[in-house]
Amino acid sequence: MVRGKTQMKRIENAASRQVTFSKRRSGLLKKAFELSVLCDAEVALIIFSTKGKLYEFSSSSITKTIERYQKNAKGQGIKKMAFEEDIQHLKEDAVSMSERIELIEVSKRKLLGENLESCSIDELQLIEDQLERSLSNIREKKNELFKEKIDKLKEEERVLEEENAKLREKFEQRSEQLSVMKQELPRRQTLDVETELVIGPPERRTTHN
Repeated sequence: MVRGKTQMKRIENAASRQVTFSKRRSGLLKKAFELSVLCDAEVALIIFSTKGKLYEFSSSSITKTIERYQKNAKGQGIKKMAFEEDIQHLKEDAVSMSERIELIEVSKRKLLGENLESCSIDELQLIEDQLERSLSNIREKKNELFKEKIDKLKEEERVLEEENAKLREKFEQRSEQLSVMKQELPRRQTLDVETELVIGPPERRTTHN
């Protein structure tokens, strides 16, 4: 027969409640002992009955285990307080950052010429001065970029001029070599002309050097 699931509520019958307490207490003490042995864990168990009777189990010393628990709980409490303080600081930083972002958005819209209806003359003058400073910085940066570009182009021009000078020098050397070769060519052709003297008919000719 399958046992039904015990409903988790106070047992009204005193005798049944005492029997259940006795059985469950013994089982709980046994499980605590097994846990300490099998897992090499430090276990302390304290049970008070409804009449105030104490039942306890400890794998070492229940007093030392309680002191260890109190020390650990205190440390956890300190960590929890520090964590909560960090969360609070993060919330405050988030609110401050949100307000700063909103101010920046309002300022940006005013610089773009939007939402100027509520601005006073002094505020409009401040916006105008800020725009003038921004334009001045933009012009200065633009001129700086132009100067860098011009310097770069000048450097490229210098490199190209040096390369052209080298090529021109090589061309002139090559031209001189070709000129010398042209001058020597007729002399070589003259030396290569046949100098034999032939006397008499071809069939009886005599050659004299």
